[in-house]
Amino acid sequence: MSVSPSASSSAASSVSAAGSAPTQADLYDFVRRTAADTELIDSLPLDPEGRTWVRLDGPGGSEAWLIGWPPGTGTGWHDHADSVGAFLTASGELKENSLAARLPTDGWKTLELTEDVDRERRLRAGQGRAFGRHHVHEVLNESPDRHAISVHAYYPPLPQIRRYSRSGPVLRLEQVERPEDWQ
Repeated sequence: MSVSPSASSSAASSVSAAGSAPTQADLYDFVRRTAADTELIDSLPLDPEGRTWVRLDGPGGSEAWLIGWPPGTGTGWHDHADSVGAFLTASGELKENSLAARLPTDGWKTLELTEDVDRERRLRAGQGRAFGRHHVHEVLNESPDRHAISVHAYYPPLPQIRRYSRSGPVLRLEQVERPEDWQ
């Protein structure tokens, strides 16, 4: 996994009202505009085996990232704790598997999920989504031969990421990461 130095997106930052926290809509607008910046997207160094990323200046103090996904890579199941967010595929195609259920935030290690909670989205270039707090998902580049690139934004900046394992209907909390673990 390689990490590139911080960069600023040339996309202008906007926030719903001067001085207020960015909304999911603000974050989605930011990732949409940033993904349209072909010069920025083309500047991301791509590694054939590991994800690459560059930190961006997001709107209203949000945390934003430009991420390169080699063929066959993914995040594993995780959430973004108390942050809302948005992401959009700038090139290639990503698949998002998510849970349409609000999970308890603390005090559990293993949950058995009901049959109707799984959702799947295929996000081609120019497609994305916004999501609320405690959104559990995994993002995958299932292409056998093509990189994907995406733009992500979170507010407040990620306080932690909870990582899960999944075996059939059983979701298990495996690890809690803090910002110092990935920056």
